Amino acid sequence: MKENGIEKLIYSVLMDMGVNSYWANLLNNIIALVLLLLLSYLLFWVSKKIINGVFHRLAKKSKTIFDDILIKNRVPKILAYVPSFFILVTFLPPLMDGLPDGEAITFNILEALGVVITILLIRSLLSALKDYLKTLRAFKDKPIDSYVQVFMIFIWFIGIILILSLLTGIDITSFLTTLGALSAVILLIFKDSILGFVASIQVSINDTVRIGDWITMKNANADGDVIEINLSTVKVQNFDKTITSIPTYKLVSDSFVNWRGMSDSDGRRIKRAILIKVSSIRFIKNEEINQLEKIERIGAFIKERKEHIEKYNAAKTVNKSLLINGRNLTNLGLFRYYTEMYLQQHPEINQNMTLMCRQLAPTSQGLPLEIYAFTKDKVWGNYERIMADIFDHLLSSMTYFDLECFELSPAFPVQKT
Repeated sequence: MKENGIEKLIYSVLMDMGVNSYWANLLNNIIALVLLLLLSYLLFWVSKKIINGVFHRLAKKSKTIFDDILIKNRVPKILAYVPSFFILVTFLPPLMDGLPDGEAITFNILEALGVVITILLIRSLLSALKDYLKTLRAFKDKPIDSYVQVFMIFIWFIGIILILSLLTGIDITSFLTTLGALSAVILLIFKDSILGFVASIQVSINDTVRIGDWITMKNANADGDVIEINLSTVKVQNFDKTITSIPTYKLVSDSFVNWRGMSDSDGRRIKRAILIKVSSIRFIKNEEINQLEKIERIGAFIKERKEHIEKYNAAKTVNKSLLINGRNLTNLGLFRYYTEMYLQQHPEINQNMTLMCRQLAPTSQGLPLEIYAFTKDKVWGNYERIMADIFDHLLSSMTYFDLECFELSPAFPVQKT
C-alpha cells in the first residue's frame, strides 16, 4: 500500500467509512486513476489555451506567415499534449504496481504513446514547412509533397519499429532482421510508393513537370493544369474543372505533352487549314487581273507580276489564245499571297516568329491551304478570338478570288417545296 500523498488520504477515508482493506485498496487506485486522468485533461485544456494564445499573439505581431501556417497545421494543439504526457509518465506507472508487472507495462505503453506524439509533431512541422515553401517563388512549382511523404514514411517506419519493440520487449535488431527476411513482401506492398519516389526525383531533376504546367495525357484523359505532385499521384485540373489523378511514375514511363514551352515562348501557334475546292482553282484572265489590282494589300504586287509576266510572254512570243500557254497568274496563288500580306499586317500576329501560308498535299476533300503563324496573346480565350477573326476574314475574302471552300454534299439532298 502507498504511503504518500493523496492516495494515502483516500485510503484512510475509505477505511474510516468501514470499507474492508481489499476494496479500499481497489477503490483507492480507481479514484486516484480517475483524478489523475481528470488532472491530465485539465492540464491539456489549460496548456492548449495558453499555447494557442501565445501562437496567435505572435502571429498577429510578426510579418511572416510561417506562424500562421504552424497554427493551421495544429502544431500548438500537439504541443499542448506534452505537459499532460509528462504528468501521466510521472504518476500513472506507480498506480499500476499492484498488477503483475503493471508499472513496467504502463511505462512501456506511455513510452509508445510518446513516440506517437513525437511523430505527430514532426508530421505537423513538416506539413507547415511544406505549406510555407509553397508560398515562395523558388519552391512554388517543386514536388515538395513527394519529399515530405517519403520522409514521413521513413519516420513512421522507425516509429512503428520502436513502438513494437517497446510493447513487446523485443530488441529492435530482431525486428530489423525479420523485416530483412520480408523485404520482398515489403517491396511489393510499397511498389507504387517506391516507383513514385523515383519518378518524383526524375521529374524534379529533369524539370519535366512543374506545378502550374498545362499538360495533356490522352491515355489518362488529362488535359489541364497540374495542381499537385505527390509521392503516388499527380493531380491535373482539367479545363472542365474535373480532377484527373495520374500515377507519378506514369510521367516517366508514358508520353505526354507539356505546354510550358508555349507559355514561356513569345507566341501561341496557329496551325489550321482551309480546304479549297480543286475545281475552283484556275488561271486568271486579264480583265480579272485589272479588277483584283484594286485590292490594296496586293495591288502593287499584281501590277509588278503582270508586267513581268507580259515581258516574259512577249520575249518568248507565247501564243496567248489559250491561257495555259506561257506564264500566268492563278486565283489560288494570288489568294495565298493575299493571306500572307494580311497576316504580316495583322497587329495580333508576332512578326518575329514563323509566319507563312502554305499548300499541303491534295486530299479527297480538297487542297489544304494552311496558315502557320503565332499570336502575341497566349491566353486561350484571346487566342481563339484572334484565330476566329483571321479565318472569318479569309473565308469571306475567297469569293473575291473566285475560290470555293470544300463542303461535303448531303447524301440525300433536301427537296424544296
